Amino acid sequence: MAFDILLSPPDVGELEQEYVLRAMKSGWVAPAGPDLTAFEEEVAERVRVRHAVGLASGTAALHLALVSWGVGPGDVVPVSTFTFAATVNAIRYVGAEPYFVDCDEETGNMNPALLEQAVAELRKAGRSVPAIVPVDMLGKCVDYDAIGEIAQAAGARLLCDAAESFGATYRGRAAGSFGDASVVSFNGNKIMTTSGGGMLLTNDEALAAHARKLSTQAREPVPHYEHTEIGYNYRLSNILAALGRAQLVRLDEMIKRRREWRERYRGLLSGQTGVRILGVAGDAEDNCWLTAIVVDPEQSSWTSAQLSEAMNSAGIETRPVWKPMHLQPVSAGLAGTLDGSSERIFERGLTLPAGSVLTEEQFARVEDVFRRVTAS
Repeated sequence: MAFDILLSPPDVGELEQEYVLRAMKSGWVAPAGPDLTAFEEEVAERVRVRHAVGLASGTAALHLALVSWGVGPGDVVPVSTFTFAATVNAIRYVGAEPYFVDCDEETGNMNPALLEQAVAELRKAGRSVPAIVPVDMLGKCVDYDAIGEIAQAAGARLLCDAAESFGATYRGRAAGSFGDASVVSFNGNKIMTTSGGGMLLTNDEALAAHARKLSTQAREPVPHYEHTEIGYNYRLSNILAALGRAQLVRLDEMIKRRREWRERYRGLLSGQTGVRILGVAGDAEDNCWLTAIVVDPEQSSWTSAQLSEAMNSAGIETRPVWKPMHLQPVSAGLAGTLDGSSERIFERGLTLPAGSVLTEEQFARVEDVFRRVTAS
């Protein structure tokens, strides 16, 4: 189905064209170059970490961190079940076993109490738990204080999937600066984009250096092609980095616009029984990447499915929130510590258009459909 109002389309314009054209004219069309170096430095400075490695995707960043840490067969990695498949795929790339941890129902983020229970049970069973991978849901940071303490007590590295939360903060500290390493995504629908791309962020110099080496097919620093370990073609290109630099200049402006739509949805939902915005309580530090509502069918006179059908019929894109990874066919046979929270959000949740290029006219169409459904 074709939609003329999208959830979160790229927001690019004249500034991005200027940066990309300048990079092309410089002759740096090959994978690395001055814009890539500058982009890494600018992101590291914003997030306040020592090292940033520009990569082809956030998935690549997750993969390289796990490879560099030696995570592999025989290891178990507790991970948010309420996430996109890429998070879990990276764990399986290295041959480790994902172990799903359910979420807090108010935020959709990993539940620290369930994580603590999961780690205790895994360690009691004699399992190796070298890393933990929490995910920031829809631009809201997880409870890094609690989760960080659990990881430290377990002697596990903390790999933070901040793919959705770039530009957000947790207690004044930037998303992407937590744990032993964090990853961000610059995919086409993210808060800012490099078309495709991501970044590994860390204060660990050795990790950054190894990830950078692996991302260029693990070529050794000698005149001829020499390789002592398996590498990957994961480096972000100089031209895409130039696009990212322009987007970074506009990031705060784009977050502000998405927050405005979040507030408009908050107003629309006022007085609606049994309907809430996922994670809206205490969202002052969120980047408001996407706005998702949760509709309790036992309290509301309408359902998320009814709203979705009406929106889609009007050419307005909506999407259910993530289907929990423990319910995915590809996850058959994998275990977890689950309490049903993510399943209830999946069954009742719906993501609505809230991109920074959304116009007043388009939102008026969204609002009209919403009022028609909720008034019936």
